[in-house]
Amino acid sequence: MERFSRTRCFLGEKKFNLLQQAMITIVGIGAVGGYAAEGLARAGIGRLRLVDFDTIQPSNINRQILALENNIGKAKVEVAQERIQLINPQCRVEALQIFAADETLDDILSPPPDILIDAIDSLNPKIQLLTGAYHRNIPTFSSMGAALRTDPAKIKTGDIMTSNHCPLAKHVRNRLRRQGIEGGIHCIYSTERVEFSYQGPEKTEQPASPYEDRGRKRNVLGSLPTITGIFGLILANEVILRLTNDA
Repeated sequence: MERFSRTRCFLGEKKFNLLQQAMITIVGIGAVGGYAAEGLARAGIGRLRLVDFDTIQPSNINRQILALENNIGKAKVEVAQERIQLINPQCRVEALQIFAADETLDDILSPPPDILIDAIDSLNPKIQLLTGAYHRNIPTFSSMGAALRTDPAKIKTGDIMTSNHCPLAKHVRNRLRRQGIEGGIHCIYSTERVEFSYQGPEKTEQPASPYEDRGRKRNVLGSLPTITGIFGLILANEVILRLTNDA
């Protein structure tokens, strides 16, 4: 009872129970998704499904809450599962080390969660996940670009179709419209104008992924731990509010 006493005191018993009964799926347990998982675990969410095929690398340490020296090489979802159960042993955590793609959506989205958090940073998997969730009527909160930003005051939330000044969001909007989707996906984005400076595909020592030949390799984009962390915690906060505001 003491573990969540301040949350219960703030929300009241009825709203806190809604958090304990909720099931949230988070896809992408990196710089943004790791903090989203942390916030939800500490709020008392009862069930979390964590999805990420990747492993922790030294280059993650500057911005990912799970990235520690003793975790390098380990699966992100397994490290997250262990951490969350140290926060709240009663939380049921499912770790899926799989890639988000059309053929894995049933594994990711069945049974449907109460809310989906999309924290993927690759465009094609992101579009496939968002489209699949939209057609399954799953409420979704999606992270747009957090890299290259420095101003937390310019972080906004809203429908994906009303987002602005975010290059990733622009690509996502255009791709979703091709799928016949004109709104209904909540997102977090920054209106800060940025200049992209690509350094080429990132090289790591991690094992080859069975999906590495899909699409273009990701480019390295500089980022601060503060901004990516704020993105993740705002996502967690938005989910908490969605679950409890109507109670």
